[in-house]
Amino acid sequence: MEGSASSSTKVEMVKRLMEVKRGSNKTCSQIGEEIGLTNVYVAQLLRRQAQLKPETAPKLRAALPRLTDDLLHEMMKPPLRSFDPNLIQEPAVYRLHEAVMHYGESIKEIINEEFGDGIMSAIDFYCSVDKVKGADGKERVVVTFDGKYLPFNEQTSEKMTSSPQ
Repeated sequence: MEGSASSSTKVEMVKRLMEVKRGSNKTCSQIGEEIGLTNVYVAQLLRRQAQLKPETAPKLRAALPRLTDDLLHEMMKPPLRSFDPNLIQEPAVYRLHEAVMHYGESIKEIINEEFGDGIMSAIDFYCSVDKVKGADGKERVVVTFDGKYLPFNEQTSEKMTSSPQ
């Protein structure tokens, strides 16, 4: 996708959106509190990884008055959800990936024990990042993944709607 018109458009749009955010002197958490969204979802909107809903647009405009009509209009289009393959080299992203890879098999086992054979949705999904004080008084990062449980279905032929008659 690198070098395509849509990815270069997205890069330019994200650059403009991040300039608006920086100009506001607000964090994603502050914006999220103002408009009723999680801090990660605000970041997803500003990075064009999520679609701005029409009912949320006026709230976002109030929180970020420098958002132009053309930016808001583009944000309401379905985004090209993508990532830079070099992103894994960024230390914070690498550590998140490492944590999921390290704990993933155990998390899967507990999901299966508690829910059955299935997965956590990444579409019907909420994510937030919070800062707390640990028992030792040091700052700690809390990443919450809150996804709908989706059971795997047994693929019986009578339930398959596209089966030939």
